[in-house]
Amino acid sequence: MTSVDRWLLPDGVEELLPAQAAQVEALRRQLLDLYKRWGYELVIPPMLEYTESLLVGLGSDIDLLTFRVTDQLTGRMMGLRADITPQAARIDAHSLGREGPVRLCYAGSVLHSKPKKPLASRSPIQLGAELYGDNSPASDLEIICLMLETLRVAGLDGITLDTGHVGIYRAVIKAAALNDEQEARYFDILQRKAKTELREFVAALNATDKVAEQLLALNELHGGNDVLAKGRQVFADIPDAIGAIASLEQLTEALAQRIPDLQFYFDLAELRGYHYHTGVVFSALVREHGQALASGGRYDDIGEVFGRARPATGFSIDLKALLGLLPPVTEVAAIFAPYDPSPAQWQFVQTLRESGEKVICGLPGQDADAACNRIIRKEEEQWSVVSLN
Repeated sequence: MTSVDRWLLPDGVEELLPAQAAQVEALRRQLLDLYKRWGYELVIPPMLEYTESLLVGLGSDIDLLTFRVTDQLTGRMMGLRADITPQAARIDAHSLGREGPVRLCYAGSVLHSKPKKPLASRSPIQLGAELYGDNSPASDLEIICLMLETLRVAGLDGITLDTGHVGIYRAVIKAAALNDEQEARYFDILQRKAKTELREFVAALNATDKVAEQLLALNELHGGNDVLAKGRQVFADIPDAIGAIASLEQLTEALAQRIPDLQFYFDLAELRGYHYHTGVVFSALVREHGQALASGGRYDDIGEVFGRARPATGFSIDLKALLGLLPPVTEVAAIFAPYDPSPAQWQFVQTLRESGEKVICGLPGQDADAACNRIIRKEEEQWSVVSLN
């Protein structure tokens, strides 16, 4: 690397300059205070853990995203966290070990070995909330409402909730009796929404007309409120699929009562996080942004690898992804204190700071800058604050 390249950062790794850092930090504080009011306790997991605990519970996706290093003390492999969710699950199952519902929240940087989506950051600031110990629809409802309130506090409106249920897909492939190889290909095709390839795949199965119809239909069942009714018709002979659809109907009805202006989008083949999600999955979108800003779902029994299988549901959001949508932070104008080594001025400055004022102490030869609209002056042995204008 030449000297002119030393300022370059790796692709997908960003630094936040004062204006952006002020936006992110102000929102972080607002949201953690919000979660506290909802009863969620803050946890701060370590950035680095042994891979045996860091890479469990979330499937192979998290494995591919994780940077690895060798612990120089033990020789064991460690990972830089790519997701805080498994760390929160470990804390609930092992470190806390409580019975009954436990509500946890967190905020911290994570690192990805590759971007999760095109143009996505590899160093997100992940903030989220998890609810453990309850497998009722009430937990999913609470978590989704908190996710939506998160975006409202961030100043966003026009939110559409994208919902699905992994139980529908699982029920359909079970009814179709697909083998592992067939299921893997079907899963890949659905992820890509490749209609032509899907028709060719289904035709090659030599399945019954009913099974073929259901395998093809799953790729088309996305859109507005009529999607659930269509799903009931197509999968009428698959009880597990009907049960999953019924849970979505119950959830969206409760959400509509609480948040009447909420828009819904349904995708019955939503498979994001399929390898660890066990029930409802959801994400929030806004008009000004092309991708989901917050997402989550139910992931029961994730704590089993830590010795306690616990129901769980939660969501997370990348604060960096919100930067372009947040209003600028209005900085309070500062008071300038001209350089003066006297203890009396120092005590006056400290009194101002303790009262909530922002005071910049000048260095020798330094004049007040644009951040200051007032100045400290000494008149008749008394310090006072006067306008710079």
